[in-house]
Amino acid sequence: MATPSPFDPVREDMQTIAFYNLENLFDLADDRLTNDSDFLPGSKKKWTYKRYQNKLRKLGFAISNIGKEETGKHPSIVGLAEIENAKVIEDLISSQHLEHCNYSYVHYDSPDERGIDVALIYDEAHFEVLESASFSVHLRDANGTPDFTRDILLVSGLLDGSHVHVIVNHWSSRREGEKETEAKRLASSEKVGEIIRSLHQNFRDPKIVVIGDFNDEPHNISIRQLIHAHNLYNPMETLRSYSRGTVFHNGKWNVFDQIFLSINFLQSSQSDFEFFKAEIFDEDFLKLFNGPYRGSPFRTYVGKRYKGGYSDHFPVYSILKR
Repeated sequence: MATPSPFDPVREDMQTIAFYNLENLFDLADDRLTNDSDFLPGSKKKWTYKRYQNKLRKLGFAISNIGKEETGKHPSIVGLAEIENAKVIEDLISSQHLEHCNYSYVHYDSPDERGIDVALIYDEAHFEVLESASFSVHLRDANGTPDFTRDILLVSGLLDGSHVHVIVNHWSSRREGEKETEAKRLASSEKVGEIIRSLHQNFRDPKIVVIGDFNDEPHNISIRQLIHAHNLYNPMETLRSYSRGTVFHNGKWNVFDQIFLSINFLQSSQSDFEFFKAEIFDEDFLKLFNGPYRGSPFRTYVGKRYKGGYSDHFPVYSILKR
């Protein structure tokens, strides 16, 4: 990636909306309400202040550059996944590469069993939050006991005066198997559908952006049913290839991190935002540069082994243009 110079033009007619799974951004404090025992200084992972600060610095550098090649500036809106609490968001947005970005945030604690949440950071110079809400997805394990997962976040506001609604997701993982966990992601898909229906009941032709780590591909039923039922556009469908994706697992690429838009973003307008492009932000500095996994995400940890990288996911982003 070419480093933008101070003389690169800033495109005020363009704004970036991004999503980034941060791979377990935990602070150093022992919180009895979260499952953070792996991310403490005395744990097997040896999660120290130096390692925490290194991760904040690297994540901040990555976020500050998403969409910059096209717009000349940092993203206006970024959905986040795998953050422990509000403190780590505050530490992130005040870190070296983001402290000038005028970011604020929206976050709700969710009942997730791992103690991780989703959140939204936004540049107050370009986005004004009007309202927000958090929605629980009620799941049960095979034996009928509740299975607590990440809530879904809705943030509605004005992006340079245009009313937009952003829905941030982190659906259940495939850890116990794709088919074994499919029903959980279908339940999250249904919940997002409920949120979209509510927006259509309360707003005329709402502009909706759905972002997140869905742990499913564009072709999976949880995604397809959401796209088709609610007339959304998924620009990520064409981005996956044999050698490219957002996460690399079991020897193959997946596009689990995606951005969907209501189709009114595809309509020409003299005054409102239109969809311009979507991309995976997989610049070389985010990748392993040697070894058998060369080109895959440069992770913070592989198991208990500290690697000192960014995340096990690449960010995704969409450019909107006036």
